[in-house]
Amino acid sequence: MLLTKEKPWFMLLFICTLVACAGKNENNNAVNMIEQEEFYKSEPFTSNGEFTSGIEGPAVDKEGNVYVVNFGEAGTIGKVTPDGEASLFVTLPEGSTGNGIRFNSQGEMLIADYTGHNVLKVDMQSREVSVYAHHDGLNQPNDLAIMDNDILFASDPNWGESTGQIWRVGLDGQFVLLETDMGTTNGIEVSPDNKTLYVNESVQLSVWAYDLDEEGNISNKRLIHTFDDFGMDGMRTDVKGNLFITRHGKGTIVKLSPDGELLREFAVSGKKPSNIAFGGTDGKMAYVTLQDNGNIDRFRSENAGRAFGQ
Repeated sequence: MLLTKEKPWFMLLFICTLVACAGKNENNNAVNMIEQEEFYKSEPFTSNGEFTSGIEGPAVDKEGNVYVVNFGEAGTIGKVTPDGEASLFVTLPEGSTGNGIRFNSQGEMLIADYTGHNVLKVDMQSREVSVYAHHDGLNQPNDLAIMDNDILFASDPNWGESTGQIWRVGLDGQFVLLETDMGTTNGIEVSPDNKTLYVNESVQLSVWAYDLDEEGNISNKRLIHTFDDFGMDGMRTDVKGNLFITRHGKGTIVKLSPDGELLREFAVSGKKPSNIAFGGTDGKMAYVTLQDNGNIDRFRSENAGRAFGQ
C-alpha cells in the first residue's frame, strides 16, 4: 500500500526530469546550430542572365537591398531585394556606364562612371542622377572606396597599356591624382580604422597597402601579397580588417589578413567574379557579382563587412 501512495511522487519526478532534459537538449541544439553555421559556402542569389556580362558594383543599402550596374543593358542600375527579386532602379545619363558603387554617410549612391570619366551621385528618394566629380585626365574610373568622413578614392586602370593610377575625390567634388605609373589598378578599399588604403593590380597580381591620414593623403606604399596566377578585381574589408578579393578567371574569393597573409580561398558558382559587398541583417552576408553568369552569388562570413558598421 505504501508503494501505491508513493507512485505518483516518483512519476512526477520522472516527468520533471524528462522535461528538464528536453529543455537542456533544445538549448544545446540551438548552440550547436550557431556553432555549426556554414561560412564561405557560396551559392546563387539571383537567376542567371538578369544582368549583362558587365555586372559590377555591388553596394548594399541600410534596408538590405543590393545595387548592381548593368541590369538588362549597359548604363543602368539594378536593385535586388533581400529576397532576390531584381528590377530596374535607375537609368544613367546617355554616355555613362557604371562600374563600382558605394554609399556615403548621407545614404547617397556614388557610382564610378568609366565611360563618362565621372563619379555620379544618385539621390535615393528622387532617383535624380547628377555628376559628383569629373576629370578629363582619368583613363576610366573603375572601382571606389570611401572613408567614414566621405573622402572618396577611385582606381583608374589603363587596360591597353597595363598601367594605372589612384585618385582622391574630396568633399569639394574635385579629383586629385595621388599615384601614377602603377600597374592596372582595380580593386580599392579602406581599412575599418580608416588608416590604410588597399589597392590591387589585376595584371601584375599584386596587392598594395598605403598609410592613410584623415585628409586622405597616402604614404608608406608597401607590397603585402602577390599571386602566381589569374587576375583580381574588386575587394572589401570586414570589421576585423581582413581583405576579401575576387579572383577573376579562377572563380574564387580569397581572404587575406590585414598584413596580406592568405587565410582562406573558396569557390563561387562562376569563373569570373567581379566584385563583392557585405550586407544582410547582421552585415555577415556577402554578395558577389559574376560576369560569366550575369548573376549574383552570396555567402555567409564569420565577421560583418566594414561598410555595415559605417
